Amino acid sequence: MHIIQHLDASSGLQDIDEILNRDGCVVIEGLLPAATADRVARELESFFRDAEFGRGGFVGFRTKRLGSVLRKSGSAMQLLAAPVVVSAMENLLTPWCERIQLNLTQAISIHPGEKAQILHRDDELFPCRSFTGEMMANAMWALCDFTEENGATQVVPGSHLWPRDRLPEPHEVVSAVMPRGSVLIYRGSLIHGGGANRSNEPRTGLICGYNLGWLRQGENQYLAYPPDVARFFRPEVQRLIGYTVHRPNLGLHECNDPQLLLTPHWRGDLQARDFLTPDQEEQLKAARG
Repeated sequence: MHIIQHLDASSGLQDIDEILNRDGCVVIEGLLPAATADRVARELESFFRDAEFGRGGFVGFRTKRLGSVLRKSGSAMQLLAAPVVVSAMENLLTPWCERIQLNLTQAISIHPGEKAQILHRDDELFPCRSFTGEMMANAMWALCDFTEENGATQVVPGSHLWPRDRLPEPHEVVSAVMPRGSVLIYRGSLIHGGGANRSNEPRTGLICGYNLGWLRQGENQYLAYPPDVARFFRPEVQRLIGYTVHRPNLGLHECNDPQLLLTPHWRGDLQARDFLTPDQEEQLKAARG
C-alpha cells in the first residue's frame, strides 16, 4: 500500500532525511501555527482576488498563481526561512553544491472545477538528464486544509527511485491530505501534481522551492526582489534569493560579492576578489610557488 509518512513538528532531521531518501516526500504537521497560516492567506487574499485564472494545460484553467510572494506577504518570510525546512533542503542538496538557493515562491489557489494536473517531475525544468544527483526540492505549505476533495497535491511515493520512463499506476498515486499549517516536502525528482478540486471552496497553498546554488532559478529572483527591495530582507533570505557568491566565482557583481549591494552604508567602492574553493586555493598556491 502506498502512503505518505506524516511527522509532527518535533521530529528530528534524521527522521526527515530517512523518509525523503526512501519515499521522496514527507508531510510535517503543525510546523506553522494556524494563526500564521491564516495571516499569510489574508495577506495574499487581495492579490488572488485580482489575479486571472491560468490559461494552459499545465498551469490550469481554474487555478490562480502568484509569484514574487515575499513582496505580497511579509509573513511568508517565516515559511521560506523555516529552519527545519531549510536544513532538510541543505541535507538533500548540498552534496552537489556549496549552498542552496531559492528556486521560486509561488502561491497557488486551485478553484472548484479544476481538473487534476498532469503528473510530472519538477526537475524536468533542467536539461541535465545525465546528472545523477538531486537538483531541487519543494516545500508545499498548506494555507488551508488539504483534502482529497479540494485538490490536495498528489504524489507517488518512491517514484524518485524509478527509471525515468516508468509511469505510475492509479493505485500508486496518493493525495497529500494535511491540515493547514502543515508542509509537504518533496524531491524535484518525485512524480506529483495538483489534485482536482471537487469541493465548493478554493484550495490555497504556497510553494517555496529550492535548488542547487549553481543552477538557473525557476523564478527570476533579481526581478522579483531587486536590491532596493531585498536590502530590507533578513541576511539569510538575501543569500537564499541569490545575493551571494557560489564558489568558484558564480554570481559576481563587479567582480565581488553582490551582498555588498545590500550592506548598510556601502559607499560603492568595489575591489575584485577571488571566490575559490579550499582545494582551488591550495592549487593556486602551489602553482604560484
